[in-house]
Amino acid sequence: MKITIAQLNYHVGNFERNSFLIKQAIKKASDEGADLVIFSELCITGYPPLDLLDHADFVKKCDETVKEIASCCRGITAIVGSPIINTRPEGKKLFNAALVLSEGGIIFEARKALLPTYDIFDEYRYFEPERNFGIFEFKGKKIAITICEDLWDEQPFPNEFEKTRLYTVSPAEELAKFNPELLINLSASPFSYTRTGAKRKIFTGKASKYNIPVIMVNQTGANTELIFDGGSMVISKNGRIIRQLPFFEEAVYTFDYEDLLSVTDEADPPLPDQIELIYKALITGIKDYFGKSGFSKAVLGLSGGIDSATVLCLAVEALGAENVKALILPSRYTPARSLDDAVKMAQNAGVSYEVISIEKPFMAFEEVLKPIFRGLPPDVTEENIQARIRAVLLMAYSNKFGHILLNTSNKSEAAVGYGTLYGDMAGGLSVIGDVYKTDIYRLAKYINRNSEVIPESILTKPPSAELRPDQLDTDSLPEYPVLDGILYRYIEKQMPVSSIIAEGFDAETVLKTIRMINSNEYKRYQAPPILRISQKAFGYGRRMPIVAKY
Repeated sequence: MKITIAQLNYHVGNFERNSFLIKQAIKKASDEGADLVIFSELCITGYPPLDLLDHADFVKKCDETVKEIASCCRGITAIVGSPIINTRPEGKKLFNAALVLSEGGIIFEARKALLPTYDIFDEYRYFEPERNFGIFEFKGKKIAITICEDLWDEQPFPNEFEKTRLYTVSPAEELAKFNPELLINLSASPFSYTRTGAKRKIFTGKASKYNIPVIMVNQTGANTELIFDGGSMVISKNGRIIRQLPFFEEAVYTFDYEDLLSVTDEADPPLPDQIELIYKALITGIKDYFGKSGFSKAVLGLSGGIDSATVLCLAVEALGAENVKALILPSRYTPARSLDDAVKMAQNAGVSYEVISIEKPFMAFEEVLKPIFRGLPPDVTEENIQARIRAVLLMAYSNKFGHILLNTSNKSEAAVGYGTLYGDMAGGLSVIGDVYKTDIYRLAKYINRNSEVIPESILTKPPSAELRPDQLDTDSLPEYPVLDGILYRYIEKQMPVSSIIAEGFDAETVLKTIRMINSNEYKRYQAPPILRISQKAFGYGRRMPIVAKY
């Protein structure tokens, strides 16, 4: 028996495109002599469809698309992911299902049992969990089908409850009672740079635990904030990875079922470097955000600092230099070296740029506000005015020429509110809003791995907003290695303050940092969509009240 796995890039709600990709892969699999071709979770709709699932015509279109694809399954069987209607009188109106298509119809259904509601997931909002389990026979083999979270039943909570299992039922345990000869998993698993290795262990662990070959098919590409890394796996019955498909690329791969039965002690293929994965993820996120939104051109403010330089390089790689415009917007506080660095950066990246001083509009604001401020000394108000002038100019360019404004704020700044609402927080997409400042430097060095694209002077200068004389980020914030260490433990690991202090961080610094995080929730509510690369990004995966005291 020959099996094909299809790792594809779907577009939420684009039934025509998704159907075309699926049928194209079915034909390729058929041409290569495959008996079975496997796709990813909710491939019919693209993942995640969210509240589109509340629309009856959307669900009807899912059914029509499945039937259309089934009509192409002649002499070959396909497994696709789609929502289906729950015909029972009780429960949610839909199931998240894997449908086995053969000879023009649906011959088997497997429904998702474990519906995650943590982080960015909210599947119980739409779907009813399956409580009954069964397998189907194909080519004389007993096959068990699961959907994504169904094999993640043993994952721990990410905080002090880490020894507690998240679910009370194990679909793999239930399906193992039927003695299946193959375990298939349809996934729509978003990328997180801290979980790539853990994801491997989930699937290889299931194979070795039950002595059953495992096939995991994940999607790739990005839909809004979520980026999918692909990395689909073919795993032998003793838990060794026979083949892992590329990260952040479409791929269709055909192999023999007998390959899964081999027992080998060969090491699994090495994972790519973490910063390489983050780099590829962000490029994928930009490319698909633009392509799937119908846009092709971007504009950003280029300051001569490392954040905007890194975003510029990512945008150029994703969209092409001819589709990226840089505006350099110096003020009276911009040192000559920063202006030189910004110009050199634009030239190195090969993008068109304009230098527009914000001095005249800033002077106009000072003049208009002078009677109101009545001689009060300059403070953060005047700093924010400069940032908002820059946002007005950038948005004017965006409106006039149809470019999407890329936001260049990083996660460290977003966490502690070190940014100006309607100023440097403006944009249609936040490219590095889930990347800590210390990782920005790692990204920049990766970008420069073959040649100097980002000037060395940008990499070595102390970070500064340059909104007042001799300003440095450390005037307001701890050194970034310290700050990021605290932020990671509080945001990603959800550690209590006492535990963070116990790890050796200064108590006053920790408390000050936590206060800044909690008091700036209102700013993050108004930020642009953030490309998610961690297990806890700001956005709808981290839901905190604005008005709270804790």
